[in-house]
Amino acid sequence: MAEASGPARAQRLTGRTSAYLRSATEQPIDWHPWGPEPFELARRTHRPVLLDIGASWCHWCHVMDEGTYVDAEVAVLLAEHFVAVKVDRDENPEVDRRYQRQVGALTGEGGWPLTAFLTPDGEVFLGGTYFPPTDGHGRPGFRRVLREVARLWREEPERIRETAQAVQAGLARMRAARATGAGGVPEFVGQVLSELQSGYDPVHAGFGMAPKFPHPTATALFLWDGHANGRSLSTERAAETLRRMADGGLYDQVGGGFHRYSVDEGWHIPHFEKMGVDNAALLASYVDGVRCVADPRFEEIVRGTADWVRTTLGDPAGGFGASQDADNAPGDDGGYFTWTRAEIKDALSADEARFALRFFGVGTDGRMPHDTERNVLFRLVPAAEAAAGLELKGGPEAALARVVERLRAVRSQRPTPAVDRALYADINGRFVAGLANAGAVLDEPVLVAEARRAADRFLRHAYAPDVGVAHRLEGNEGLGHGLLEDQVGFATGLLELGGVTADPRYAQAALQLLTLVDREYRGEDGLLRDLAPRLYDGPELGALKDPSYPVEDSPHLAANSGAAIAFLRLASLTHDDAWRTRATELLPPLARRLGHAGIFGAGAALAAGLASQEAATVIVEGSGPTAAALLRAARRSWHPNVWVFGGTPPPPYALPESVAAPSGGRGVRALVCFGNACAPPVTEPGALRSLLERGSAAPAA
Repeated sequence: MAEASGPARAQRLTGRTSAYLRSATEQPIDWHPWGPEPFELARRTHRPVLLDIGASWCHWCHVMDEGTYVDAEVAVLLAEHFVAVKVDRDENPEVDRRYQRQVGALTGEGGWPLTAFLTPDGEVFLGGTYFPPTDGHGRPGFRRVLREVARLWREEPERIRETAQAVQAGLARMRAARATGAGGVPEFVGQVLSELQSGYDPVHAGFGMAPKFPHPTATALFLWDGHANGRSLSTERAAETLRRMADGGLYDQVGGGFHRYSVDEGWHIPHFEKMGVDNAALLASYVDGVRCVADPRFEEIVRGTADWVRTTLGDPAGGFGASQDADNAPGDDGGYFTWTRAEIKDALSADEARFALRFFGVGTDGRMPHDTERNVLFRLVPAAEAAAGLELKGGPEAALARVVERLRAVRSQRPTPAVDRALYADINGRFVAGLANAGAVLDEPVLVAEARRAADRFLRHAYAPDVGVAHRLEGNEGLGHGLLEDQVGFATGLLELGGVTADPRYAQAALQLLTLVDREYRGEDGLLRDLAPRLYDGPELGALKDPSYPVEDSPHLAANSGAAIAFLRLASLTHDDAWRTRATELLPPLARRLGHAGIFGAGAALAAGLASQEAATVIVEGSGPTAAALLRAARRSWHPNVWVFGGTPPPPYALPESVAAPSGGRGVRALVCFGNACAPPVTEPGALRSLLERGSAAPAA
């Protein structure tokens, strides 16, 4: 029998900071949080460990929690034969990363929930993802799985050992075969771009088949390629991908923000969870879209996404939560986000309802498979076409605004999916960067102010120069140190905020963080480990003893590629070429490790592309309407690596060597520099835009 009674079981998870762990306190399972205690118990009682890794945003985690882990027979089997450990993958990404790799080496599959059976030493010998309590969904029932694992553990221990050893041998072979890239960095960039072009969906845009995920790094690489190499096809495909995602059900047409991915190729029906990390990356993508492509729809998406982030994830004290659930109750599947015809007709006037049904494609490709009466709203036809023959006050666009506002008000009366309000440094760093740049491009100071509040809160309570930023901020306490992704993500946010505000506090903290990254996280081939041995303060159990190098996008920017880009951005902000050297030193081992990773190497290819191109610096001198117009033009013009300043910023910022002292009485002008070469001063916004788009200080041919 288990060593703890019911009340003791509940206490293990009740006090945890993770909403995902706390939600399991009602289950009849003797759950342990991650730590040495359950593994010591497993050794003492000679039982295997069941490891469940999930997250509060994960639909199938909820399904397993609400079905499998409340099953009485499952609970009895676990109590008699196993030690059960539950992990929040957002709280412990280092644990998730390693066990995803081990289960993947064994089964070829991964994802959440991750269900793994471990030896007391923490080695995987069996694993999978979702298991129903009884046979179903094309999967064996968990009751049957548990009985068989218990039998194997008892009767065939040698088979267990052989399987665990085979997993470790497979991982060792993978490590030995890491250096797969045959060419140099330019060849790697060309290979990634070629694979992106061949994997592009010419019908629906985006990359690959269903299920279809957003790939912000791939979109950014296409935009870079269009600018640096003059390939208009890359720019067009990036823009079309942004348009299709914005018009599809992937984007919440009523409430703003993006769902995690689309289950179909046409972006119509999403998996409904909204992830902070997704929305931060996509916010940055659409800010780039505003700067690169004259499409007012992209501005709408930036505003809508930023509003969702602020109102749904925003913490009153500063910072942003991690995610919003897909479901609002057990057994739900998108009920909060979807609509029936009757619900739309009840909410709107007759003509506005007809307009909404046409415009949002109700009854077409957005019908939910499990209930065809319910529809995901997506933009099927232009507003003018949907308005044909209808009496709509103020015209189609005004009617659309009223419709969205009314549907949002009606939806707000529904039970709302829960929000995980945990404040993670990596996610908040991404939001700081995205909101700061969105505020600059749209001239919305409130967005920059929100980025400042988040950055300031983490800097006050979760940051110290000698250890970096903590993974999580709980109240006024930082928890969990030594994770690379936090340092890179938060440093990136500080750099971008520092560039927008010219506040040296942010630039100085970013400099300290990236110095820490360069010193503490180095490992094989000069790449960066996901854990710093001196700084990591979690228990080194099981697979955590093995180093891990985040080099593949997932699909978000991998930490090694993110570090290379941050080094480049810091180099151009401070004009200290030592940081450029650190960035370029990362590129050859990244290219070798990634080999033919295709779309999952897009972040590394983007870093290499940025390293091959001179960064741009714009200094607008003077004041008044003309200076404001130049500043606005610079912030809304496209260059993949540009800093824009109103006047001369203080140290640690630095300007190109060829920039003369401030103009004093010389009036309003803009200096546009590439590397250390500056073009003659310009006084017209159009000339400034042309310079940035050309990407060179040399006179046009």
